[in-house]
Amino acid sequence: MKISDIISVLEEVAPRPLQEEYDNCGLLVGSADAECTGVLLAVDVTPAVVQEAIDSGLNMIVAHHPLIFRGLKSLTGKSAVERSVIMAIRGGISIYACHTCLDNAADGVSKRMALMLGMKNVATLDPQKGKSLKLSVFVPSDHAESLSKALFEAGAGVAGNYDSCCYMSDGRGSFRALDGADPFVGKIGEVHVEPETRLEVILPVWKRAAVEAALLAVHPYETPAYEFVAVENYSETGSGAIGELPEAVTALELVERVKAVFGSPVARCSSFPMARNVKKVAMCGGSGAFLIGKAIAGGAQAFITSDTKYHDFVDYADRILIIDIGHHESENCTKDIFYHVIREKFPIFAVRYSQSDINPIKYL
Repeated sequence: MKISDIISVLEEVAPRPLQEEYDNCGLLVGSADAECTGVLLAVDVTPAVVQEAIDSGLNMIVAHHPLIFRGLKSLTGKSAVERSVIMAIRGGISIYACHTCLDNAADGVSKRMALMLGMKNVATLDPQKGKSLKLSVFVPSDHAESLSKALFEAGAGVAGNYDSCCYMSDGRGSFRALDGADPFVGKIGEVHVEPETRLEVILPVWKRAAVEAALLAVHPYETPAYEFVAVENYSETGSGAIGELPEAVTALELVERVKAVFGSPVARCSSFPMARNVKKVAMCGGSGAFLIGKAIAGGAQAFITSDTKYHDFVDYADRILIIDIGHHESENCTKDIFYHVIREKFPIFAVRYSQSDINPIKYL
């Protein structure tokens, strides 16, 4: 098995096009063509984590945070990042980062946080725009089933917990084949009317090439009629998550539950009445304070995140219960996501949680 095989599995769940413009996801060190001896999972890549991979005989590290975030102008070993890169190259370790592409994924970090809290009716808090397309294509009615199957296999027609989603409408199409044509039906120089079905399917923008290739390979017409149209009002990807607790709890009870579930010994909270009941909750793994306004607009009574600034607590005061846990605590679940994604595809492959990947912040 190659490094590229692991990357392909990860990018099915967290496609690279989902990353934010400022980010640096993907293979940062190493060769995708190298044989993979095993994967070590971490939130951050440090010299200790790289050494652990070397000592364990695992030549790939999958991390949430990119080791190389800003450009490196030298490799002298003066920083932890440079030392990690040097060690990885010398030790033959490939390093892959799955950062905001996983944050924005349909089943990404925030959705995992909601799952850990047992929430229901979970949706994306701030959906991305421009990440979906609608394909419309006309096909002879007796070929509609085979074409739709090919489109589904290429990645079209998935919506939430459903696949094979397609709208079909029957009608008639006409055309006249001119000299030089090789018509599937009809005769040269004669107008032909054919019973046709219009298929419409939704697909992610990054699946367009594969879906179009499948269409052209299966469609019986020499020149099929089809179009891709951007869909702005539908997206399952984006930042944060919002949903409901199984039952209402007091603000204080929610704070204690969050601390226990995410392993955060402390939580910074806004001046929200601790005895008030809370049921609708929003969250964002990592630095998610930019979504507080979205959480309030969505009707959330509480918002879980990290790295909230002092003035955010001032500005929102008792309008919403802000529960600020540690950054590492909010994203430690990424290792579980990586683990299950890889193990589901390769059940007997060596995948381990790093023991050297520890929270860099100590609470005293």
